Amino acid sequence: MKEKSAFITIIGRPNVGKSSLMNRILGQKVAIVSDKPQTTRTKITGILTKGADQLVFIDTPGFHKPRNMLDKNMNKAVGDGMADVDAAVLVVEAAPKFSLDGGLPPAEVELIKELRRRRLKAVLVINKIDLLEKKEELLTLITIYTKEFDFTAVVPLSARTGDGVDILLSELYGFSKPSPHYFGDDDITDQPERVMVAEMIREKLLRSLDKEVPHGIAVDLERFVERDTSDGEPILEVEATIICEKESHKGIIIGKGGAMLKKIGTLARRDIEEFFGIRASVKLWVKVKEDWRNRQGLIHTFGLD
Repeated sequence: MKEKSAFITIIGRPNVGKSSLMNRILGQKVAIVSDKPQTTRTKITGILTKGADQLVFIDTPGFHKPRNMLDKNMNKAVGDGMADVDAAVLVVEAAPKFSLDGGLPPAEVELIKELRRRRLKAVLVINKIDLLEKKEELLTLITIYTKEFDFTAVVPLSARTGDGVDILLSELYGFSKPSPHYFGDDDITDQPERVMVAEMIREKLLRSLDKEVPHGIAVDLERFVERDTSDGEPILEVEATIICEKESHKGIIIGKGGAMLKKIGTLARRDIEEFFGIRASVKLWVKVKEDWRNRQGLIHTFGLD
C-alpha cells in the first residue's frame, strides 16, 4: 500500500471541546481537558495511523481576546498551528452560549478570516450535539456558519460520546496525500513525557480549584526519574512545583492542613501510573511568582512560549 498523510489543525474558541475531540479521535488521552476555558496553552500534536494513512492533528489553544503576555503567546500558537497544514477543523458548539441574532463571536470571525487569508480547506464540526434539546436548531447553526465560509463538510458530533466522530474521520482522510509517514506508526503524540506529566498535574489543579485560581497556575517539573525499588520493582519519581500569582492562591492550592495539595497529588499519581504502567511517587510544592503571565522569561521557563 502506498503511504499517505495529512496535517490537520483543530481551531476554535476556548472550551468548545477541541482537546476532547482529539482525544476521542486518537482513542487515548494526550491533551488535558477541563470545564475551564483556555485549558490548552500550547500546540499539541496527536497522531493517528491506520494502515497506509497517517493523520497528524495539531490541537491549538482557544482563540480569545488576550489579557496578558501568556494569552498573546497562546493566540500566536493558534496562528502557528494553521501554518503548513493540509486542512483545518473549526470546532463550534451545538448549543452556543451567545445570541445567534448578534452574529458570530469576534473570535470565530477572526478565525474564519484567517482561514480565508491562508486559503485553507476546512471542515466545520458542531460539537456537543448531545446537549442540544431541539435538534432543528442545528439547521439554523449550519446556515449561519456556511454563509460565512465555504466549508468542505459540516459534521455535527459529540466528542464526549463519540457519536459522529467516524463521519468526521472519513471526511478528514480525504485530505490525505501520497507521502511518507512523518511519525512512527505506533506514535500517538510528539509531546515529551515530562510535558505530559506536568500537564496531568495541571489538569487536576484545573478540575479541583475555584474558577479564578487555575488561570494563574503553571507546573514546573523538577524531577522525573524512573528507578528500581529495593525489591526490584520500577517506580517513577515525580517532583513538581506549582507556580501561582498570589499568596491567597497558594493557601487555596495547599488547602487546610495540606488536604487540597494531597488530593491533587493523589489524582495526578493515578493518571501517571495508568499512562506509564508502573508505580509512581508524586511530591508537590507551591511557590508564588507574582504576575508571571506577563514575564516572558518565566513563560519561557515553563515552556509556554
